[in-house]
Amino acid sequence: MKDNFEVNIDDTINSGQVFLWKKFNSKWYGVNGEKILILGDKLNVKSKDIHNFFRFDDDFQKIKKQLSKDSVAKKAINNFPGMRILRQDPFQCYISFIVSSNSNIPNIQTRLQKLSQKFGEKKTIEGKEFFLFPKPEKLANASITNIAKCGLGYRTKYVKKAAVAVNEGTINFSSLKKQDYQDARDDLCQVFGIGKKVADCILLFSLDKLEAVPLDRWVLRILEKYYSKEFQIRTKSITEKTYDELHDKIVDHFGKYAGYAQQFLFKNERDAFEKKWIG
Repeated sequence: MKDNFEVNIDDTINSGQVFLWKKFNSKWYGVNGEKILILGDKLNVKSKDIHNFFRFDDDFQKIKKQLSKDSVAKKAINNFPGMRILRQDPFQCYISFIVSSNSNIPNIQTRLQKLSQKFGEKKTIEGKEFFLFPKPEKLANASITNIAKCGLGYRTKYVKKAAVAVNEGTINFSSLKKQDYQDARDDLCQVFGIGKKVADCILLFSLDKLEAVPLDRWVLRILEKYYSKEFQIRTKSITEKTYDELHDKIVDHFGKYAGYAQQFLFKNERDAFEKKWIG
């Protein structure tokens, strides 16, 4: 049972899933919706928030064993055996990945920090100041001008409309969790500013859809490099059509935990290129 709770916190936080985290000495402090999570060297596995956030209800050993049937994935898993997929606050995850489009991790982090400072509630914990993530109604009722002050650029109108969709009930995260993967993705893609990749990030990292596989240039590079034979990659860019074709091939190959496979491969490749994470 102990192995199922094995987590490498640094590898997990620094895998492109979350952005509003800071490390002070040996502790990580992170904003997850309306909560501040504090992660020390040893996780309190009895904490409901920690248990939920790190998906301790997943049979992690079973997932790793199944994915390790693939030699490339096995190598990535062996390099990062304690990296978990996180179950984030859905609204924060939703807005975070809308903000992430065509950007890098440091810039995403800066924009989300500004958004939280301007529209979120201030909290002081252990002598440190944090801002909770804004509530849907706060962003939905904010002016485009004020949201734009957070440096979001063209994403400003996406964030505003996305918040309105949640506030008005057009997007309901509890309902999305209950839907099957395809229906949930279709519903998210109706929101202005959300394409298939962003929808897959939201589904994988906050809505329990482990078959969601966010496809971007990094993943395409991985598929070309290691799986050109299996997946017959013939494209240099991902179109609407090739996205679905590739996604189906990945799920056929890895099974229902394809999202975990993608995350291990993504983490492994980015670290090999020494790309910047949160730190």
